[in-house]
Amino acid sequence: MLLEVLQFPDPRLREVARPVVPEDVNDELRKLADDMLETMYDEPGIGLAATQVGVGLRLVVMDLDWSDDGERNPRVLLNPEIVRAEGRATSPAEGCLSVPDFNADVPRAERVIVRARSLDWEELDFDATELESFCFQHEIDHLDGKLFIDRISRLKRDLYIRRRKKQLRVEARESSTPSTY
Repeated sequence: MLLEVLQFPDPRLREVARPVVPEDVNDELRKLADDMLETMYDEPGIGLAATQVGVGLRLVVMDLDWSDDGERNPRVLLNPEIVRAEGRATSPAEGCLSVPDFNADVPRAERVIVRARSLDWEELDFDATELESFCFQHEIDHLDGKLFIDRISRLKRDLYIRRRKKQLRVEARESSTPSTY
């Protein structure tokens, strides 16, 4: 089932997600993970955090390798955390399903070591660089109530926020204007 992806400036995107505990891992959580993957592929994206669909759990889905021809390599991660970050790099033209119509170069760590749990509660470790590193950092930011626009210059962020608010005002006005046929 496709889920609604929250859009900036929805305040739920700023909430910090709570850790998943072993008792949370049930059919309902597995269904949520499957629905998040379906939604991510449909949007299309390479990562999606539970907070982006209005669920306050530390759950992330990712697939950096998928293609339209059906190739899939999904990851479902519970409680992902960066245990070490090294170096400095720029994530080029980073975008987000929750921040429509905007991309920016974002300063990120070059390499991260990430620890997480699987849906079988197995401990997973990743040594990530490049796109994988940027994706981990981006999705974990979501779980902490942060958006990639929080990591860019104030000027670029303010310009986007003004443009987005104007776009939302226009959409609201258009949806409330009665149509005449």
